[in-house]
Amino acid sequence: MKIEAVRTHLLDHRLDHAFESASMRFDRRQHCLVEIVCEDGTVGWGECLGPAAPNAAVVAAYGARLVGCDPLETEKIWIDLYNALRDQGQRGLTMTALSGIDIALWDIKGKRFGVPVSTLLGGRFRDSVRAYATGSFRKDGVDAASDVAAEVAGYRSEGFHAVKIKIGFDVEEDLRVIEAVRDAIGPDMRLMIDGNHGYDVLEAVEVGIRAVAFGVDWFEEPVLPEQLAAYRAVRAGQPIPVAGGETWHGRYAFEEPLRTRAIDIAQPDICGTGGFSEMRRVADLAALHGVRLVPHVWGTGVAIAASLQFMAALPPDPPRKAPIEPILEFDRTHNPFRQAVLRTPIEHAQGVVRIPDGPGLGIEIDRDALAAYAPKDG
Repeated sequence: MKIEAVRTHLLDHRLDHAFESASMRFDRRQHCLVEIVCEDGTVGWGECLGPAAPNAAVVAAYGARLVGCDPLETEKIWIDLYNALRDQGQRGLTMTALSGIDIALWDIKGKRFGVPVSTLLGGRFRDSVRAYATGSFRKDGVDAASDVAAEVAGYRSEGFHAVKIKIGFDVEEDLRVIEAVRDAIGPDMRLMIDGNHGYDVLEAVEVGIRAVAFGVDWFEEPVLPEQLAAYRAVRAGQPIPVAGGETWHGRYAFEEPLRTRAIDIAQPDICGTGGFSEMRRVADLAALHGVRLVPHVWGTGVAIAASLQFMAALPPDPPRKAPIEPILEFDRTHNPFRQAVLRTPIEHAQGVVRIPDGPGLGIEIDRDALAAYAPKDG
């Protein structure tokens, strides 16, 4: 079995209503899928976190090195590709592109042996996971507190046990939103807050001190991801557990924040941190330092499937009779091709998501959807 071709598929949809986090505005949904084709017809699928067209360009740059390789040699390929661009590419697009390739190779490996990727990773500890609803981005022309409160009340009615909301815009407004959300979801539903690195240290500490009264599970990305000392200052200065890691790519990026306990919860994204091959190493580092791991997930059904396969094989830490189970980030913002790219969508039932048990990622791609959502002029 040899690799014959490496392709990318860009997906694009212009939103009728834009939304924004503290650091980014979305007027389109755009994602990059990776397709690796073998000489025997076996096809593997992956996805890259981040800007679609630049990711596709980097995948293309890697592609020539892949043709003719044995797709089962995932570790050998990973090291070769990483080393090819490591001098200028230790994080960022080189890693997100490599992630999509690695995921596709593991999908091929699972199909070759007729087992889910989770089995290849060592076995499934679970067949389903609880999901938490991610959404609550800010919209133009509406009152943030009432709009977000109404949105999360809907997630409660759908059966989700937890919700994550966006903050990082303005301290006082954000605190009003947090209070309105807690009122809307009641005292028992878990609540997480995500600053999307919109605060400086003083603001983040103030938010944490005042928001703890509303029963917040974690405070995600309170400050800029490059500012590890700032992360440590926020963690020391306020009582809510600090989470981060979606923009830290690979073991080398995670080593210092884990070793110095800049975070309480690590959030690597399998489509950004290096795919299955590197995600295992990040998980081992987190376990070594006693930091809880809750993967970040943002993408199409391909990203969801890859994350679920990894979560199925994530060992309990610590192992015990009733272990702490991982929870799945389940994006609820508008994205018409998120599930459309899959022949069998991955949806939740009362906030619980079944982990696919077919070979590889356990999914089939709908090529008609790829064509329907391919970028068009304008």
